[in-house]
Amino acid sequence: MTVEVLGVRHHGPGSARSVLSALEELAPDRIVIEGPPELDALIPLAGDPALVPPVAALVYVADTPRLSSFYPFAVFSPEWVALRWAIERGVTVGFADLPASHALALWPEPGADRAGRADPVVDPLTLLSRTAGYDDPERWWEDVIEHRRSSSLEQFRQLATAMAEVRASDGREDDLENARREAAMRKVIRRAQREGAERIAVVCGAYHAPALDPSLFPTVSSDNALLAKLPRVKVAATWVPWSAAKLAYTSGYGAGVRSPGWYGHLFITPEESVVPSWFVRVAHALRDERLDASTASVVEATRLAEALAAVRGRPSVGLSELTDATRATLTEGSDLPLQLIDRTLVVGEELGQVPESTPMVPLAADLARQQRSLRLKPSTTATVVELDLRRGPQLARSVLLHRLTLLGIGWGERVDTGRTTGTFKEAWQLEWYPELAVAVIEASLHGNTVSSATEAKVAELAEQSTDLAALGRLIEQCLLADLPTALRSVVATLADRTARQHDTVALLGTVEPLARTCRYGDVREVDVAEVAHVLATVVVRASVGLRAACASLDDDGADAMRTAIEAAHRGVALMDDPQLRRPWHQALAEVAADDRIHGAVSGRANRLLLDVGEIDQTTAARRLSRHLSHAVPGPTAASWLDGFLAGEALLLLHNDELLAIVDEWLASVADEAFEDLLPLVRRTFSRYQPSERRQIGAHLTSLRSGHRARPAQSQDLDPERAAPAVAAVARLLGLEVTRDRSA
Repeated sequence: MTVEVLGVRHHGPGSARSVLSALEELAPDRIVIEGPPELDALIPLAGDPALVPPVAALVYVADTPRLSSFYPFAVFSPEWVALRWAIERGVTVGFADLPASHALALWPEPGADRAGRADPVVDPLTLLSRTAGYDDPERWWEDVIEHRRSSSLEQFRQLATAMAEVRASDGREDDLENARREAAMRKVIRRAQREGAERIAVVCGAYHAPALDPSLFPTVSSDNALLAKLPRVKVAATWVPWSAAKLAYTSGYGAGVRSPGWYGHLFITPEESVVPSWFVRVAHALRDERLDASTASVVEATRLAEALAAVRGRPSVGLSELTDATRATLTEGSDLPLQLIDRTLVVGEELGQVPESTPMVPLAADLARQQRSLRLKPSTTATVVELDLRRGPQLARSVLLHRLTLLGIGWGERVDTGRTTGTFKEAWQLEWYPELAVAVIEASLHGNTVSSATEAKVAELAEQSTDLAALGRLIEQCLLADLPTALRSVVATLADRTARQHDTVALLGTVEPLARTCRYGDVREVDVAEVAHVLATVVVRASVGLRAACASLDDDGADAMRTAIEAAHRGVALMDDPQLRRPWHQALAEVAADDRIHGAVSGRANRLLLDVGEIDQTTAARRLSRHLSHAVPGPTAASWLDGFLAGEALLLLHNDELLAIVDEWLASVADEAFEDLLPLVRRTFSRYQPSERRQIGAHLTSLRSGHRARPAQSQDLDPERAAPAVAAVARLLGLEVTRDRSA
C-alpha cells in the first residue's frame, strides 16, 4: 500500500504540470484532494464540458447564505488537474479537509465571505523562493524542481522534506485551526486505506505535506480528540462562475497568485511557443486600443526577452523578462499601456461558466433565465448599457436591474446618461462579481423568482422602515421595478405613517420621490392615483407646519431644513400643479418674511420665491439690503447671503442692484471681522464655476468705474442670421413661426 503526498502551490501551473506527471507515474487507484468533503457531491459535474474554469465551489450555511466559503479552481490549478485526471480515467476521487459544516460554525464573525485554502499567512513556496533569491514562486518551481531530471514523485518527496524544515521554523505548532484541518485530512486517508486502496495520491497545499505522511501520523485517538464535539451547521454546496481577477491575491484571496492570466497562458501553451504567442496577444491588446504594435516589434520583443533571461541566468523566460521587453519595444518606455496589459492579460478578464444542471436555488435559475432572454450576459468587464424605456425589451432590462438593486444584488449601477435630460432613457454600468452568487442565494430567502423575492423584500423594508423619506424613495423604486402590488402596499404604509407624523423635515423628505413617481409614472404605464393623493396630503401638512419647524434652528438644523426645503421645492415644481404650488409658496413666503428664522433657511426661501416669480427683484433687493446691514452680525448676514445666492450666478450678473448691495456690504466690513467672515463668503462663491466668478469680477469692475455694459441695441441684431435659431426654438415650443423678411 502506497501513499504519495503531492504538495503543491495552489493555482500554480508548474505545480499542475508536476501533479499531472506524478499521477501518470504513480497511476493511483484513489486520489484525495484538499477541500471540505461537502465538495464530493459536486464531483460529477466536474466532468461536464459546460463547466469551464475559472469556477469556484461555493459552500454556504443554508439559512444564513452570507456565511459562506469559496474554493476556486483555474485550468492551471493542481487540484483541478487531479480532479479531471481522475474523472477521465474512472479513478475514485474525493476531498479531505475539515468539513465546512464545522468550519463555518466555528467562524466568529459571519459578516464577510471568505475564500478557502488560505493556508499560512505567507505562502511556503513564496518563502522558499525568496530564500533562494527568486521574486516569482512559479519561476522558482520551474528552475529548481521541474528542470531536475529526477522523477516527479521524487521531486514531491524532496519538497516535503524542505517544507518540514519550514514548518519547524515558523512557530505554527499551536495553530488549532490548522491542526484540526490536518486531522480531518488524515481521517480521510485512513478510511481510503481501510477501503483497500493500493496506491493513494494526496494533492494538498505544500505546507500540509509533512503532516500527511502516513509514517509520521499521530495516533488515531489524538486526531479524534481534535475533531470531537465541534459545532455543526447545515450547509449546501454548488458550483459558481469565478473570475481571473478574483484569483489574484490583490482581490484579498488568501491563496491568490500575482498573475492568473499569465499562469493560464503558461499552462495551456506549448513550451516552444510560450514567449512569441504571449507577445502576439500583447500586440492584439494594444491594437484594440488603437496603439501601434508592429510585427517587427513583436519579433524584437521575443528576442529581447530571451536575451534578458540568458543574461540573468534564468533557464526560461519569465514574466519579468516579458514585461521589460514589452516596455522597451512595444510601449516606447511608457508604463501606461503596461497597465492595460496587466489588467487584460497578466491578470485576465475571464469569467467561468457552469452548466444549467448545476444545483442552484430557484431564484438563481430564474435570474439566469431572464439574463438569457434579455441578452444581458454577465461579464467581469465594466460595461455601460443605455436603455430606451419606450422599447419593450429595454424596459424589461431596466425593470430587472431595478429589482436586483432592491434585492441587494449589485450587478448594475445607475450612471449619468450624458446630456440627455429626457425621462425615457437610463444608463447602467454592469459588472458581475463572483461574490454576487452569495447575494443571489441570500435573496432567495425572500422568494423563488426575482419578482416574488423583490415583492417580499419590499414588504419587509416597508414594515421595518421608520423614515418617511425612505418610504418615499421605496415607492419610487417600486415604480421603477414594476411592482404594482408592492407599490400599493408601501403607499398604504406611507399614508398611515404620514397621518401620525408631526416631523416636518420627515414630511418634506417624501415630497420629491413621490413627485417623481407621479410625474414619470406614465413612462412605465403605472396607475399613480393613490400616490398623488398621498403627495397632496404630505405637501399640505408640510406647508402648514413649515414656519413653526423653522423656528429656533441651530446651524446643523438649519442645514438639514434647507436641504429638505430644496428637495420639496423641486418636487412641487416637477408636478406643476396649482393645488400643490399654492400652499407651498404661501408657506415659503411666511418663512422668507420672518427675520427671526435662521438666515440659511430664510435666504434660501427668498431665492426660491424670486426664481418662481412670487416676489419681484425690488422686494428681494430690499430684503437682501436689510439682512446685510451693519445691525446684523457678520456670520448671520453671511448665512442669509449663502442661502440667497445658492444656484446660478446669473442673478448677480443680470441684477446690478443686488450685486452692488453685496459689494457694498463686503467693502464696509470692519477689518477685525473680515478674517472671520472671509471663509463663509468664500464658501458661497466657490460654488460658482471659475468662468462665472471671472464674469462677476469683470462686471463688478465696470460698475465701480461707472461704465456699465451697454445693452444690445436693435441695430446690433441681424434678423436674417437670427431666423434659424428663432425657428428652432419655436419648433421646440410647438409654435408656428412665419418668417417675415421685411422685419
